[in-house]
Amino acid sequence: MNMLTQPYFARALALFDLHSTFSRSILPDTVKDQDSRDHDIGLLRRIAGKDRDAFAEFYDKYSTLLFSIASKILNDAAEAEDVLQETFVQIWEKAGSFDPNLGQPVGWVVTLVRNRAIDRIRSSQRRILLAKEAGAEFAIAATTAEIANETVNGREKAKLIQSAIVDLPPEQRRAIEMAFFSGLTQNEIAEKLKEPLGTIKARIRRGLLKLRDQLEGIL
Repeated sequence: MNMLTQPYFARALALFDLHSTFSRSILPDTVKDQDSRDHDIGLLRRIAGKDRDAFAEFYDKYSTLLFSIASKILNDAAEAEDVLQETFVQIWEKAGSFDPNLGQPVGWVVTLVRNRAIDRIRSSQRRILLAKEAGAEFAIAATTAEIANETVNGREKAKLIQSAIVDLPPEQRRAIEMAFFSGLTQNEIAEKLKEPLGTIKARIRRGLLKLRDQLEGIL
């Protein structure tokens, strides 16, 4: 059995354990909810103090829920796993910022994973939109966007593409790197570089076309 599902499986079994149900007192739901909330707050405080045992307990309790939410938003298990990992890194780093006066611990972590998943969708959409605006072939744009991870058909091809980018004129290379590596829109690039928007669009388009010409027949 998956370790992540064991706590939920145990709870399910308890629902059918009639003897244990009637052999102990049943607390009102409100009391149970308050106890769970207080326990979660305690875990987050311990996590803020870098308590790994508390972090492991919190992960076991909420990882399945958060993975399910990310999966429904992204409709991609691999992407959801990445978002889940990023969310728990954020929990580890930001647990001290949780304010119990502003809401429930579960609401806080659900908001974290939801925002992470939505940001990933927006980042992907932004890259696609930028490629269309640049007027270049989407295949080349998508390949360029993935260079940072070295996931473009192996390391050797990634190195070839990196070399081709280095050979671009400095202004074209900078615009492309800001667009595809930093995830900036053309408007944002124009503002940062203090250049007209039309100039930025032309630089990205010319740069992508040069990449296509340089890499044609190699990849």
